[in-house]
Amino acid sequence: MASQKILEGKAKTVEEIAEVAKNSSSFILFDYRGLTAEETAELRGKLRENDSKYKVWKNTLAKRALDSLNYNLDGCLEGPSAMAYSNDSIAPIKALSDFAKEHPALEIKGGIVDGKVTTLDEIKALASLPSREGLLTMLAGGLIGPLRNLSIAINMYSEQKENEK
Repeated sequence: MASQKILEGKAKTVEEIAEVAKNSSSFILFDYRGLTAEETAELRGKLRENDSKYKVWKNTLAKRALDSLNYNLDGCLEGPSAMAYSNDSIAPIKALSDFAKEHPALEIKGGIVDGKVTTLDEIKALASLPSREGLLTMLAGGLIGPLRNLSIAINMYSEQKENEK
């Protein structure tokens, strides 16, 4: 039987995982088997650049924590699992997806995005969204088009009025 100190340590870890899952906008589980130490360090760096964190907890402790929050991710907690989390819903998803394109050993399993259990297909759809800057650029481009057309029409109208004089 485990000592009281070990049980307390496990209870603290379960609380920590539950707190992270509850307070993060995204909590993504992925399989890291096959990544070298250098690739793992590179992944941590890419996640840090996107204000995301990466941690490996025991699946049994993660399952207890997620069960306490009524999240069912049992299928994602098979085999070695790592968790990437952030206050930004999309940042860790994009970082993991981009990294997985270069390193096929990384496999995203599923996760929680904005408090909702998210399937792999939904995560892939979120990964394909443009970045915030890209969306703002698209919005600006969409707003500039009608304004440009209006300015051209006003200019043509003013030229027409000048020619009539």
